[in-house]
Amino acid sequence: MQNLKVTLIQANQIWENKVANYENYLQLIKKIEEPTDLIILPEMFDTGFSMNIKLAEDWKNNSSLEFLKRIASDNKAAIYTSLMTKENNLFYNRGVFVFPDGKVSYYDKRKSFGLGGEDKFFTAGTKETIVAYKNWNLNLQICYDLRFPEMARNFEEKGLPKYDLLLYVANWPSKRAEHWKILLKARAIENQTYVIGVNRVGNDNNGLTYSGDSMVIDSQGSVENLLENQLVCTTTLSKLTLNKTRVSLPFLRDYSMNYQ
Repeated sequence: MQNLKVTLIQANQIWENKVANYENYLQLIKKIEEPTDLIILPEMFDTGFSMNIKLAEDWKNNSSLEFLKRIASDNKAAIYTSLMTKENNLFYNRGVFVFPDGKVSYYDKRKSFGLGGEDKFFTAGTKETIVAYKNWNLNLQICYDLRFPEMARNFEEKGLPKYDLLLYVANWPSKRAEHWKILLKARAIENQTYVIGVNRVGNDNNGLTYSGDSMVIDSQGSVENLLENQLVCTTTLSKLTLNKTRVSLPFLRDYSMNYQ
C-alpha cells in the first residue's frame, strides 16, 4: 500500500502583498530536504485573511493559481491551499488542490467566519470536495469549517471509507489555539482518518497573532507532528497503519449501518 509524503509549511504571511508572499513561499519550499507528494500552505496563502475583495482575481485568469501550478510542476508534488477569487460576479474563499500536471480541483469554503465579516464579502460553498491522489482520498476543508463536525462526516460507501485524509488550511488566531488543537484531534478520532491542519504564524493587519501549531494527527487522535518554531516539516502517512486501525475498530462501518 502506498504511503503519502506530505510537507507542511506554516508561513508568516505578508499582508495583502502577493508578490512578497510568492517570494516567501519560494524560499520556504527550498527548505524541503526530500521529495514530497503534497505541499500544504495556509489559508489565503497570497494575501493573509483579508476581506479586501479588490485583490480577488478572476478564476480563469489568476496569477496566484498560475504560481501554484508552477510550484507543483517544479517540485513534482501536489499543493493544497486557499485563495480569494472571483467567478460569475461572486467572490469565494476557494480551496485549490493543484496536481503536479497542472490539473486543479477546488473547494469553496462552506462556513464563512461571521465574527471576521467573511460572510459579508464571500459566497459560501455548497458541496464537499474529495480528491483522489496517489491511491488516497483527501477531503478538502478550510479553517472555520473545523468547528462544524457535520462538514467532515466520514462513513463507508460500498464497504470503503469516503476518505483517508482530512485537510484544513487556516488563519487561526493564537488566542483560540487550544480550540484548534482539540478540534483537529476530535475530527481525526470521530472520522478514523489522518488529519492535517496547516496554520500561519506571525501577525496580521487586523492586530491578530498566529502561533501556527500546524500538526499531523493519526486516526486514533495521536499527534505525530506538531510545528512550533519549525516552519517546514515533511512527514509520511501510512495507509497500512490507517487500514489496520479501521479493521480492528470498525466504527465507520457501524455508523454507516445505523445512520445512512
